[in-house]
Order: sequence, then structure tokens, then C-alpha cells
Amino acid sequence: MYQTDALNYPTKVLPTMYDLPSENPEEPGLPDEFHDFQPHLLRKTFHPANYSPDEVFIATDMNLYYDVRHTGWYKRPDWFAVVGVDRLYEQQDMRLSYVVWQEGVNPFVVVELLSPGTEKEDLGQTLRKAEQPPTKWEVYEHILRVPYYIVFDRYTDNLKAFQLTGSRYQELELIEPRIWMEDIGLGLGLWQGRYEGIERLWLRWYDGDGNWISTPEERTEKEKLRAEKERQRAEKEKLRAEKERQRADRLAQRLLDLGVDLEDNENSDRI
Repeated sequence: MYQTDALNYPTKVLPTMYDLPSENPEEPGLPDEFHDFQPHLLRKTFHPANYSPDEVFIATDMNLYYDVRHTGWYKRPDWFAVVGVDRLYEQQDMRLSYVVWQEGVNPFVVVELLSPGTEKEDLGQTLRKAEQPPTKWEVYEHILRVPYYIVFDRYTDNLKAFQLTGSRYQELELIEPRIWMEDIGLGLGLWQGRYEGIERLWLRWYDGDGNWISTPEERTEKEKLRAEKERQRAEKEKLRAEKERQRADRLAQRLLDLGVDLEDNENSDRI
């Protein structure tokens, strides 16, 4: 678990997820199609090997509140996952926001999908202005200390991965577009395939054997194909047995035509 120091604060007198807004009403616009589809694929294939589904929280475009001293400051990652935390807030409610001083566990991995207007900030190329909240990079690297920070540009299909080493992010040298995360027994990579009817490179999770993790829809389809193959196999076996029975009947009839009584032969064999 990636604990915060927030547990030392008197949480009952601080704002909770019910007090803090889930979205900024002054921020215009909605995510484009890619920013809608890609996070869904990440969610559907994120199954850490050493955590149960009840110990994993996944969020898309949700406010992430990170500073107990400035309770209105937040970032809104395109996608992030927390492991070792209850799936439901206090085991009973869906979250409106993720408030680290209430949760006590920081995100394990954050994914940002580059847009022309956010590229510099996502890649840590902007400076903090005086009296302004810290940049996205500063929050992930220095405040939340998120172990893995992933940035993907769908326009160039360029994938960058940063791992927290000491107090700094170290960019990983990717020989192939895959990042293995030992702590959760999962890897993240670029998969060429069709999702939501669109053929392209998608970010997707894979298992310890290097196999892409199936979505629920893909598992259903595979089960249908398996059941159909089993039905066809059973049908072939039924036809084979029927042919064998017919062959035996023809042989028995031929013997009878030749005057051979099979029942007499069987009785004489017993004697």
C-alpha cells in the first residue's frame, strides 16, 4: 500500500468527498471519443495479480485532491488506479472525488492522454506560477509520489513511461512499447487491435505471460466460441457413433443373410 501522511490529520473536521465538487463547473468542454474509449479499455483490463477487485479503485477524469492544507486544489488525471484501498468509499458508497487525506492511499499509476493544449504540462515542461497550485508533474512526482506515470500521444502513437526512483521520475527506456510493473503483477503496453469498432494502437494491460488481458466482452465471445466448438465436437461424435451403429447393424444383417446366428454363437462361446 502507498500510504499518505494524511492519517495523522483529524479527518472529521476536514472536507470529505461529499463536500468537494466532483467537477469544475467553470471548465468548458467534454472529453473527445478517444478520451472516452481509451480509459474504458484500461479499466476493463486492469486486474492486478495480487489484489482482489475489492482492493482496487479505478477512476477516469475524476478530481484528485492531494493537499490537506489547500483543500480546493486538485488534479484530474485522464485515468488512475489505486491498489490496497476499498473499492467503495468506506465500503459502502461510490466516490464523487478521490481525497487522499480521507483515503490514506495514493494512486499507484496515473495515465495521461496527451492533447495539444496539455502536452507541456503532462510532460513536466511548465513552471509553477507564483501563488498558483503546483503543476501536474509536481503533484504526481513530489506530493503523491505516484510510482508509475504513463503518457501516451495518440497522434504520434508515442508512449512514455516514468518510474519514481528516489525522489525523481526516471524515464524508462522502452525497447518495445511495454512497461512491466512488478508490484502489481501487470504490464501496460500498446496493442494493435479493434476496440469499439476502431482499429488502432490502444493502451492495454497484459499479464505475467505477456498475454493481453481480455475484456468482459472478449471473454464472453471466447466462451461462445468455446461452447460452439464443443457443440460441434459433440455433434461429430454423435454422427460417428451413429455411423458405427449403422455399420454394426449392416454387418449383423449380412451375417444373418449368410445363415450365421449371432445369438447361437454367443451361447456356444459361453458353454
